[in-house]
Amino acid sequence: MFKKIIILFIIATLASCSSGKPAIATTKKTAAVQKPRVATTKKATNSKPIANKYPSTNNTTEVIQSTSKTVVTSNVITDYVLQYKDIAMGNMQKYGIPASIILAQGILESGAGKGDLAMEANNHFGIKCHSDWLGESVRHDDDAAQECFRKYTEASESYRDHALFLVGKKRYANLFTFEKDDYKAWAKGLRAAGYATDPNYPDKLISYIERYNLHQYDCLVTGKDYKPFEKSGSNSTKTTSPTKSSNSNSNSNDPNLYEVQQGDTLYSISKKFNVLVDDLKRKNNLLDNSISIGQKLKVK
Repeated sequence: MFKKIIILFIIATLASCSSGKPAIATTKKTAAVQKPRVATTKKATNSKPIANKYPSTNNTTEVIQSTSKTVVTSNVITDYVLQYKDIAMGNMQKYGIPASIILAQGILESGAGKGDLAMEANNHFGIKCHSDWLGESVRHDDDAAQECFRKYTEASESYRDHALFLVGKKRYANLFTFEKDDYKAWAKGLRAAGYATDPNYPDKLISYIERYNLHQYDCLVTGKDYKPFEKSGSNSTKTTSPTKSSNSNSNSNDPNLYEVQQGDTLYSISKKFNVLVDDLKRKNNLLDNSISIGQKLKVK
């Protein structure tokens, strides 16, 4: 009788152990089902859309023709100046080249950073290889088909090489006899020394310098007072006169407001009233640098 009780106890124990096994198997199976969810989450993270770096604006556009034909807005040019002005002023201090000339050449030769050479090779000054160049290069159509141009790892290297290029070539020695901030003499001197074949090259550089107030960076280096360029000539006189009248009328009503005129940019307005571009955008709830003629902006 006692033996039967022991046998029944053993059978009951074995039955209870075997009944627990499916629960363990089910747990493992459930855990395995969770794996694909992790993979799906990672994939969704990698598929996030990338926003456009340069959103379209309603600003005026212009065509920059140098080593390539590039269409840009005035905002792009303004942003380019703000990005490289410190490098330009540093090169002016170290090498004696006007910051305004450096920036104007950068705008023209690189299409304000949007030209083919700038995008492909970080070449912002259209400098060709020449026999003394030992670095990387790219081929690009210019005066002749598939000419050799210098390639840089980053844009700052192009700015430094531009300065060394002018300092190191004998044909540019005459440039350094001009006043350090005489941008008109430098613009004409670059063309005379053979930097560019375009006969209008000096006028283009001077135009960028005066339209975007680049001479102010020369003055920051030399310590001279800067006076914003005033338009002159038959065409600009027609637009300048009503602009002054309009400004005086709008300011007489409210000195804190300024009415946007033809040719104005947020950057030029910020310099006119000695405020930061970001402050202008904040005061007027602007999401970007787009402004329109006749628009009234809070400037104080």
